[in-house]
Amino acid sequence: MRLVGENIEQGVYTRAEALRLAQEQEIDLVEISPNAVPPVCRIIDYKKFLYDQKKKQKEMKAKQVNVTVKEIRFGPNTDDHDFDFKLKHAINFLKEGSKVRAHVFFKGRSIVFKERGEILLLKFVQELAEYGVPEQLPKLEGKKMFVVINPKKK
Repeated sequence: MRLVGENIEQGVYTRAEALRLAQEQEIDLVEISPNAVPPVCRIIDYKKFLYDQKKKQKEMKAKQVNVTVKEIRFGPNTDDHDFDFKLKHAINFLKEGSKVRAHVFFKGRSIVFKERGEILLLKFVQELAEYGVPEQLPKLEGKKMFVVINPKKK
């Protein structure tokens, strides 16, 4: 078998010699590539190897960014005070790094006022310009007109 590792002369050894070398250093002999000709083995401390691998996975998980989408709902006839109240919430959501999905829900015949909904969403996007960037212009799907706003990167 081919033997690799630290403090070892790399080369081809018999199984008995490789095990003897591992026992002398009081560490483990681990088979890395069994399908190779000759098979490749490494002399390492296996418990430390597993510990380091777990640690790396934990670091990768910690670096992973978890994006949440917060939703804000308007009606086509939303008043200024309600608009300002929801705007403050949206600003807080964007500051904490969440996406904001604002939508205007049209009930019954209010679908006639599509323009009002679009104006409301465009005004909302304009007010949030310093905190976030819209993915696209307001879009109508069924009875909902929505826009998604991404937070600005710091």
